[in-house]
Amino acid sequence: MFELNSYISQKNQIVESSLEKIIQDTQSSPTLVKAMKYSLMAGGKRIRPVLCLAACEAVGGNPQDVLTAACALEMIHTYSLIHDDLPAMDNDELRRGQPTCHIAFDEATAILAGDALLTLAFEALSGVDINDSKQASRCLQVIRLISEAAGYQGMIQGQMLDIASEGLKLSAKELETMHRLKTGALIETSLACGALLGGADQQQRDWLRNYARKIGLAFQVADDILNVEGNPELMGKAVGTDSLREKSTYPSVLGIEGAREFSKNLVQEALQALETFDKQADPLRAVARYIIERKR
Repeated sequence: MFELNSYISQKNQIVESSLEKIIQDTQSSPTLVKAMKYSLMAGGKRIRPVLCLAACEAVGGNPQDVLTAACALEMIHTYSLIHDDLPAMDNDELRRGQPTCHIAFDEATAILAGDALLTLAFEALSGVDINDSKQASRCLQVIRLISEAAGYQGMIQGQMLDIASEGLKLSAKELETMHRLKTGALIETSLACGALLGGADQQQRDWLRNYARKIGLAFQVADDILNVEGNPELMGKAVGTDSLREKSTYPSVLGIEGAREFSKNLVQEALQALETFDKQADPLRAVARYIIERKR
């Protein structure tokens, strides 16, 4: 039977070792580098790089070929968390069981640390050694995919919708649109990049994109449920904050049991999208199940 925890642990070690190499210490801005590493190396699930690596393996590719893209995705995700936690956004004081970046340092340093991680991600992506025109084309497509997912038509637009919707009652459709952008876009792109760099054909990429859309939304539904009934000690952050901010969430729109059932259906649909893949896609199957079973 496939052991997901061991797989994630192994992949996380590889990703974290690569991240350490990408962020070089500098005497000119030691505080900034310290703040970047403080948030980036604070642990976490590393779901996006794991999905990127797993998608590559699922189509028979070499995960080493997607390691830089996996690290870039994690740096972008971490930048978004640093900025989400700021007083002007969610004003959170805990993240991954430790003080958020602006609490541990200061607000200006946190903003700059997030900016630095975002730009470093693209510096790393554009610095990959290119051996032929085919690889060059794929690398350029990856940069485009990640830019779109992280930009004003993707994750940032989702965050803007989230802020604008506080105090409003969203419909299930409006909620889905917001979360497909805020959370789902980067998850979907993580799989798309892994598949593309792994040499997937168009049909494989379409199946994986369908899988990604389902688990991206299921991930947010699970997060919404944990914000209601999760254990803050296990999660490493406060719970009940969505209600305090009057945010529309899946539990508030569908009820706890309705949200649970919705997430289960999404995961089942995600697993169906992987039916044509062999056992090399087992990590992706395990991640889909983990999403609704996790406690943090």
